[in-house]
Amino acid sequence: MRNITVYCSSSVSLDTKFMDAARLLGQEMARRKMALVYGGGSIGLMGEIARTMKSAGGKVVGVITKRLLDLEQGYDQCDELIVVDTMAQRKTLMAQRGDAFIALPGGLGTFEELFEVLVQRQVGEHRKPIGLVNLAGYYNPLVSLIDHGIEHRFIKPAVHHLLHVHEDPINVLDGVLSAEPFEIDPDRFLPMGSG
Repeated sequence: MRNITVYCSSSVSLDTKFMDAARLLGQEMARRKMALVYGGGSIGLMGEIARTMKSAGGKVVGVITKRLLDLEQGYDQCDELIVVDTMAQRKTLMAQRGDAFIALPGGLGTFEELFEVLVQRQVGEHRKPIGLVNLAGYYNPLVSLIDHGIEHRFIKPAVHHLLHVHEDPINVLDGVLSAEPFEIDPDRFLPMGSG
């Protein structure tokens, strides 16, 4: 597993603990000779992880839309910066280029990217592991929302097996790297299944 797609925020007004987590993940990925696939920006958590990877000798692949190139201030030090027309193209390329997915804290775009690859995993379109960095309990409401869906039988409990959730970025990285790929059993994972 060489390429990790990281979903994260481009917000510039975050608590430093979130920036520290992005740097920690970038340092560890570079140390393990992995490549970063991410949204191509130079600000927020995106910028922190990309600059950290580059300064530690890691490879950085950015994917950004033409519309966001200026807003997210495209990172011109990427080893490869791919500029696409739409968010759909951006998400598809980022998903294709990654061998695993990790979501650092983020906003609506991060939620959308995370849920898209989670649903694709749930229906068996890929077998790539997915990790969630739940720093300072940031993703507790999202995990509770999934539990709420399970309680009301819209979601199967087995979906929890598709996400490695921890507050420590290195624990999450270890979790996705050690995950054993498995085929989806529709009865266990899909809402229309009988299990």
